[in-house]
This record gives sequence, C-alpha cells and structure tokens, in this order.
Amino acid sequence: MKADVNGISINYEVSGSEGKPWITFAHALCNNLTLWDEQAEMLKDDYRVLRYDHRGLGQSSAPEGPYTFPMIIDDALALMDHVGVDKTHWCGLSIGGMMGYGLAQDHGDRMLSLTACDSRPDAPPDYQDYFQHRIDVAAAEGMEGLVESTISRWFTPDSVEANIPVLDKVRAMIRSTDQTGHAGCCQALKTLSFGSRLGEISVPTMIIGGAKDKGAPPEALAEAAAAIPGAKHVVVPDAGHISNLENPADFNAALKGFLGSL
Repeated sequence: MKADVNGISINYEVSGSEGKPWITFAHALCNNLTLWDEQAEMLKDDYRVLRYDHRGLGQSSAPEGPYTFPMIIDDALALMDHVGVDKTHWCGLSIGGMMGYGLAQDHGDRMLSLTACDSRPDAPPDYQDYFQHRIDVAAAEGMEGLVESTISRWFTPDSVEANIPVLDKVRAMIRSTDQTGHAGCCQALKTLSFGSRLGEISVPTMIIGGAKDKGAPPEALAEAAAAIPGAKHVVVPDAGHISNLENPADFNAALKGFLGSL
C-alpha cells in the first residue's frame, strides 16, 4: 500500500490481528520492510503490525536530500496518523532504532515501548566519515560498489564465509536501493545525536544488538541502555549488525520476551 504524506509516497504493509496493540517495524539503511518478514509472522496473532519503507529506501519516494532525523521521524508520525495508529510498540534496526530514540524523547505519548536494535545513539567522527565514504563510493561505482563491503561490515566472518542464505536477500536489497535516497539517509546518519537526551526516555525500552556488530558494538549499546531509566540491554550471540536475520532464534526470543513482559 502507498500513503501520500509530507509530499512523498511511503510504501507500507499492515498485517496481524485487528483490535490488538500496534507494533511498528522500521528497517535499516539499504533495507526495506521485508527485513521484518519473520518477526511480523511471529507476532501476527498478538499484534497489529505496521511495516514501511523509509523515505529514500525500498519502494518509497526518494527525493533529493539531505534528509534529517526530524524529517524521517515526521514521516513515521504522518504514516501512523494516515493508518490510524494512536500508540505503538516501536521496533527499529539501525537507522530505524535511532529514530526510535528520537520518537521516545519527543513523542513518547505515541509509544507503548521501544526496541532499538543495533542502534547507537550518537555519531562519532569515524562514524560520520564512514557514511560520507558510502556516499562517495556510490557516486563513483553505483550501489553495486557497496554490496560486498556492506555485507562484510554487517555480518560476522563465519556467516560471510558460509554465505548463509539471508546474505543474498540483503545483497538484493542493497542493489535495489535508490542512490539518491541512500545519500539522503547517509546525510541524516552523519548528524545522529540522541545520546545527550537518553535520560528523558520514559517508555519501556530494550536495546538489543549483535555481539559482533562493528557499527554498534555491545559496549556502546550497554552505555546507551545505562542512560535510559529501566532499560534492558540484550546481546545477540553469533550476530553482527543485522541481528534479526543472522541469529533470528535468539533475537526473536528476546523480542517476544520483552513484549510479553509489558
């Protein structure tokens, strides 16, 4: 389905059980809503599930950037209004989880809980440099030039060596990403700065991430969780940045356990 909001078209899907609490899934850079296929299926009996493609990614519009976190957060709120979502559990990975920090800080009245997956709250200089590098590589070589380096960054060496089946799914998502949209999202990621206000988050929160995540290592996520009152920190073993795909058994158990405890 498509929603025309904020001057763009946002691609989204609604599934699950009517009348149940909402859960909204937000994906990572160079991904789309299919990142959450398994989790949507797992939760369909107990939740009303909203998944969508961010501005610039998937099948949503990819206008010229730069994009900002306030802009993409406003997209999410406008989509929620369009669909009729008053309050929702929020589960986001990487940029999707970063958005969750901002939503919880400024729009906590719209949230039932926050699950931030593989999502650091701030962008140190080397992190900013990495996203500028991605912009530069894509400009020179197209999105194909980012495929294998991204796979190596996002997944553990063992999974890359074994070429586990989900890697081809992620490769296809990267290749299909609009270059303009990718650059716009990378510009937003360079400005990531939610860390100083983590203590303002009052919704139930779980921060979860892969034990071998290079971009959002466990120590960074543990520090973020410690700054949020009552937040839970979970490390997913044998997983890198896309922890819900690389180790779905442990990820799903943690997510279902957290939601069930609320």
